[in-house]
Amino acid sequence: MTRLFRPTAYQINWLTIIACAALGEALYLRYFAIEYAPVSLACQSGQQTWLCTSFRVAIALYNHQAFGLVAFAASLLNLIRPSIVLMALTLAAAGLGLVLHNAEFSALAVALLIFSLARPAPAPE
Repeated sequence: MTRLFRPTAYQINWLTIIACAALGEALYLRYFAIEYAPVSLACQSGQQTWLCTSFRVAIALYNHQAFGLVAFAASLLNLIRPSIVLMALTLAAAGLGLVLHNAEFSALAVALLIFSLARPAPAPE
């Protein structure tokens, strides 16, 4: 009988930390920079702070659907060959994408991530 790909309890703890950190950063960036008018206007006028740099990077990545596409690509690779690293990348990118309005590909990535748990574990090399 083949063994299914299941993260260990230790790995699940790290995946939870990664997912919560990505969601927390995305929520902070969205509600305290992008949608908060004083900060948004200051950043658009050229203020040079770490928050404004994060704001500009997030807007640039959002314009190209980068969060959703990275999450989708990582989840497809994880579906083909399950890996804890790809699972962590998918969770982080999907968390950012869902909060920062790249929901189409991010939601599909989460669905593929769930399907990957039904895949057999890779054979040891």
